[in-house]
Amino acid sequence: MTRRGTAVSIEIAASPERVWELISDVTLLPRFSAELQHAEWAEGFDAPALGAQFLGTNRHPAIGEWTTTSHIIECEPPRVFGWAVGDPEMCAATWQFETDPIPQGTRLRYTARLGPGRSGVTMLIEREPDRADEIVARRLAQWEAGMHATVAGIRDLAERERT
Repeated sequence: MTRRGTAVSIEIAASPERVWELISDVTLLPRFSAELQHAEWAEGFDAPALGAQFLGTNRHPAIGEWTTTSHIIECEPPRVFGWAVGDPEMCAATWQFETDPIPQGTRLRYTARLGPGRSGVTMLIEREPDRADEIVARRLAQWEAGMHATVAGIRDLAERERT
């Protein structure tokens, strides 16, 4: 298995500071996602910061519903915001937004990577190891579709409500 991650990017006619406000608001992300149904800061946390935690409730037709705890592992306003799903040392996945200033505003890059810890994908592979590459490719394609919707939604909000 060689490919374990995916990335999308988009140009946004808004400042990196404005885009940062949106990408670091974890409660906003379900608005753009078919899978992420709800996100909220975990007890004791109420804002993006290194080490902060949030809960995400997800739903997928083939898997059902589950809740995860994510840990903020990168937080450099207005440039990088990233989190690990589950234990940061052996996470199920990592997700990251990066902003870069461009003459027209901001280039937003959104990346996701499976593992190295266990996830629903791991369980599917264990049941059908001969289909591992197909299983990973299918899951990454699902993620990528959702990521495109997310960055488009962030772009639309940022451009509509410029600061």
